[in-house]
Amino acid sequence: MSDFDAIDSLLDAVGPEAELPPRRVRRELRERARLSKAQVARALGVSPSTLSGWESDRDPAGETRTKYAYLLDGLNARLATGTTPAPTEEQSAVAGAAAVTDTPSSSPAPGQDEVELLAVPESCVLCGAPAVQRVAGFVQHLDPFDCRAVPTENLDTAPAVPPVPTRAPRTVPRPAARKDTAPYGRAFQEPSEPADLIRGVVHAALAEHQGDVEAASAALLKRAIPDAMRLLDETRKGARYDVIAHPWIPDILKKPTSKGADQIWEARPKWTRPELPPGKHDVTALDINGAYLSALKTHLPLGQLEHSTGFAHDRRRAGVHLITPPVWEHDAVLPNPIGQRDEPGPLWVTEPTLRLLLRLSGPKHGLCEPPEIHESYTSGATENLLEKFRIALKDARDTAIADGDELTLEYVKAMYSKFVSTMGESNYNRELYRPDWMHIIRSQAFANLWMKALKAHDAGLAVVRAMGTDELHIIGDWRRVFPEGRSVTEVKVKDTYTAGTGTEAGTGQEQ
Repeated sequence: MSDFDAIDSLLDAVGPEAELPPRRVRRELRERARLSKAQVARALGVSPSTLSGWESDRDPAGETRTKYAYLLDGLNARLATGTTPAPTEEQSAVAGAAAVTDTPSSSPAPGQDEVELLAVPESCVLCGAPAVQRVAGFVQHLDPFDCRAVPTENLDTAPAVPPVPTRAPRTVPRPAARKDTAPYGRAFQEPSEPADLIRGVVHAALAEHQGDVEAASAALLKRAIPDAMRLLDETRKGARYDVIAHPWIPDILKKPTSKGADQIWEARPKWTRPELPPGKHDVTALDINGAYLSALKTHLPLGQLEHSTGFAHDRRRAGVHLITPPVWEHDAVLPNPIGQRDEPGPLWVTEPTLRLLLRLSGPKHGLCEPPEIHESYTSGATENLLEKFRIALKDARDTAIADGDELTLEYVKAMYSKFVSTMGESNYNRELYRPDWMHIIRSQAFANLWMKALKAHDAGLAVVRAMGTDELHIIGDWRRVFPEGRSVTEVKVKDTYTAGTGTEAGTGQEQ
């Protein structure tokens, strides 16, 4: 590139941004054109969750903004002239089902063969649930996953509603093709099975670097975050819930400064038993495999967090809670479930920490009093939101271990660990902004470690230390309690040392 080309690029970068229609209109244009989020996202080289954000509460920038504006302008022009893309097979099947449903036999009025958006939801002719689209004169869901089958005799016929007016077409210059760059988008370009996606990227990296494992590993680790997001998109296909990119969050989840921390306490354990049993002991430091990977199975809030007050806990919801923790009287043998905290009084904790405290206060364990809940920010929740994503990564990890494939193993580990650590306020992942999820997944990993400590204690073993998410030090025959291996359901030995009365300094155990 010449100096003048570089100057032209700078001038283009500071020029006026392409105009975009209001966010509500963006979604209306896409839905009236019968295009799915996945179709549009793939064309623009972004994820469906990013597109969701552009249709709800944020705007794209740079070259992507120009491409998005060009697409919307083209859709608006085609819809204004009555020329719409052909429906997908799924949409054709839904429309065909509507034609044979037990509905009045009157023909649709002229001009009603396009998708119309309704200002007020009406009953779907297929399932009876509220829908906001009308196709061929019938109110129906365009996505089959939104339909819930009910007897047709309970369905009502929707009254006629005038179509949503279109915007006047405007002109956006088509962006020039860039000849000096690779195709836009992430490493995963073609839809496939999750295992094939991971395997294909690893093979491509090895081929690109002529079999140099070290160079391929460095390249894979650099793109672990966008590849994880692409894998998330693939495993979310057909799901009933969108992964919202940037919903509103309360101030307690925001950092007051760039280097500061928000107000959420993750209950990270950092505990060492104050006194060991008399005598010398062989201590085994156990490594918990795939701690963050296992923690992806946790109760995550689906939508925007809503504020509530009071002591009741709704197990159908999840979020963060202001609590006064109970007094913990077992620090001599077990770590405090909320971790080491010097300041007394209420604190904000996540869903896994609250559920752990409630479980330990129940009749089965009776180890403490229930925590006092003062206020909460929660939303309807599910434990399986990331389950397909977790299983895809777990299967890839298991296969890599079985094959002795350390390159894929490190790549998969980077995908799930960086995915968790960058979904908060991070410049490395701007597609998914859910600091509540980040805190919840981390806290679930801590809670999982704590429950392993309790399991060892209940089995008669002496717990010596619990650290972070994956380190547990045990005295006794731990193999009768925990299976040994590299699977996420197993543990492996990290270190062994001798501790107790009479040991010399530096043997590994702090006294």
